[in-house]
Amino acid sequence: MKKILTIIMAIIFLSGCTIVRIDTENIDNIVNVVLSKPNRLYNRIGKGYKYYVPRGVTYIDTDEMNEKLYSNGIYYYLYVDAISYFYKKDTDYKENKKSYYSRKINKNGKKGYLEINQIGKDKYLIEFLYNYAKIEVVAPESEIRTIIMNASYILSTIKFNNNVVKLMLNDEYFIRKEEKYDVFSTKKQNNYFLEYVEKSTEENK
Repeated sequence: MKKILTIIMAIIFLSGCTIVRIDTENIDNIVNVVLSKPNRLYNRIGKGYKYYVPRGVTYIDTDEMNEKLYSNGIYYYLYVDAISYFYKKDTDYKENKKSYYSRKINKNGKKGYLEINQIGKDKYLIEFLYNYAKIEVVAPESEIRTIIMNASYILSTIKFNNNVVKLMLNDEYFIRKEEKYDVFSTKKQNNYFLEYVEKSTEENK
């Protein structure tokens, strides 16, 4: 059962020692506070990018441009879209009134969206795109706010290496990838993420 009173949690912000108070019961506030202050920390380096994995979240593995993370029994699937970053492709996302939660995001000149849809009994698909990267998670309602907090930190810290990205664009693999998957599309338009989840599940049996 949700607590009636709003829970106020003090956390150490990633970019320094400033104490930032976040109302963790309010999704809008979590996103606004975390994305409002850019930070430069990182502890994970991928091909052409780097980012910060928050405490309590563990890196599992990489499959092509997909990274798999884990926290508290839940898997996070991260896709970093270096192609869209290089060509500065923006999302034309339209808020969905039928969703559990739907919001278009524009913070610090970086665009994206957060959409949450119920896909089963106490099972929700969270799609969070920001800063040319996307995190997708399936989780129970009780974990949604924690996931949004972690995802906000991860996405806000992604930084691209322009030189490496330029080299990647000449790679035949990325040409094929551009045709196969559009990170900006939601699951109403694209099922690549679900195919990846199924593939990962089978491999881990």
